[in-house]
Formats: sequence, C-alpha cells, structure tokens
Amino acid sequence: MYKHVALLVRQEGMTHEEFVDYWQTNHTPIAREIEGVVRYQQVLPTEPEHAEFDGLAELYFEDLGALHDALGSEGSRDYDPEKGKAKEAREDVDNFLAIDERPRFIGEEIVQKDTVDGDTDGLYKHSAFLVRQEGMTHEEFVDYWQTNHTPIAREIEGVVKYNTVVPTDPDNAEFDGVAELYFEDLEKLYDALGSEGSRDYDPEKGKAKEAREDVDNFLAIDERPRFIGRERLVKREGER
Repeated sequence: MYKHVALLVRQEGMTHEEFVDYWQTNHTPIAREIEGVVRYQQVLPTEPEHAEFDGLAELYFEDLGALHDALGSEGSRDYDPEKGKAKEAREDVDNFLAIDERPRFIGEEIVQKDTVDGDTDGLYKHSAFLVRQEGMTHEEFVDYWQTNHTPIAREIEGVVKYNTVVPTDPDNAEFDGVAELYFEDLEKLYDALGSEGSRDYDPEKGKAKEAREDVDNFLAIDERPRFIGRERLVKREGER
C-alpha cells in the first residue's frame, strides 16, 4: 500500500484549536473523497503545546500513479491537480495550512507487527521521521534499519503494531523512512519512547533500552522529527 503522510503546520495567527476545528469540519469531508483514496486517517497530538506539528494526515492509495495525480510527486511540496476532489482539497489547504512549513512523505508501508488486525482507530502512535547519519547512503540506512533495528523495535514493550514506511523516490524524499509504533496505553508509549517535546529519551530496561542504544548506529537523532498522537480513522474502503 502506498501512503502519503503530511506533517501539518497551522497558519500564523491561528490557534491549534481553530486549526483542528477547520481541518475536521471543513477539509476532512473533501479530503476523504479524493480520487483513489482507500484509507484516510488523522493523528492528533496528545500534547499540542509540546508537539512539533499540529497533526498528521495519512492518505493511502493502492496505485502510486493515482497518489501522484492527487497529491503530487515526491519532492514537490506544492502540486496542481486539475479536477475533482483533489483539486478542491488543494485549493482548501490555503485556508488553514502553512504550506511551506509542512513536510511530506510518500512511501510504501511494510507491516512489521500487527496484533490488532489493522484496527488502529483510537490507538496512540509514535511516528519517527528518520534521517540517516552522515556518511551513510540511503541503501545502507535501509539495510541496517530493516535487518538490525526492526527486530528489536517490534518487540518493544507495549507495541501492538509496528510499520516501517520506505520512500518510493529516495533521491527526492525529505526523510529516509518513517517508523510507526502503536500502543494501547499512552504511559507505556512514554515509558518506551519518551514524551512529546523530548526528541531524546532514556528508557531503563528491556527492548526499549536496547532500541534506544541501537539508534545511535544509524540515525541522526537531532534531525529526526517525531510526533506522538492518537489516531482517528476517517475512511476505510467500503465504509462511508
């Protein structure tokens, strides 16, 4: 499944609460009907005052061409769809988003662990937008991440679902990948991965400690945005 993740930043002069109200009330009914979208989920920050972004919008497509037509290709933050709901949604984002401050990522999702049968509505999620260390190629990064780090991270205490998202166009992507870890309990997430606003963290035991020590082998920690929020399922194919 191909996935477009937009890291949303509100316009200047708008409060977080005003942003969420517009996003949910005005924009969501348009975006959920964009041509080709088979799943649409949003992530709202658990601690807005400490969050690096105001929210995440995640739209899934079965076809990469359909994604590009609707939301632009990797590397192009702006895009100009010519028709339909994609055009309407593009025009509407100018009403509430700071476009130039909104990172985005297009990738292919790989499910590494799933004990909830894909039902993530209401779960707490830690999304790490990964940047490789200096001197490491993207291919070397992905190899280490998937081969060495993923077997550790998927066993972190409290993790009920774990996805990795690999860019479809690494040469133009803003990040080298996205790691998504889901928890049913927010405190377990904080214990394992730190709270919102703290990019670094120091778990004391178990797989969380082992995973934290291992990230120093391949990640540029200070350049890695992260986001902790609660997921809200807006659309799943076959549901209205």
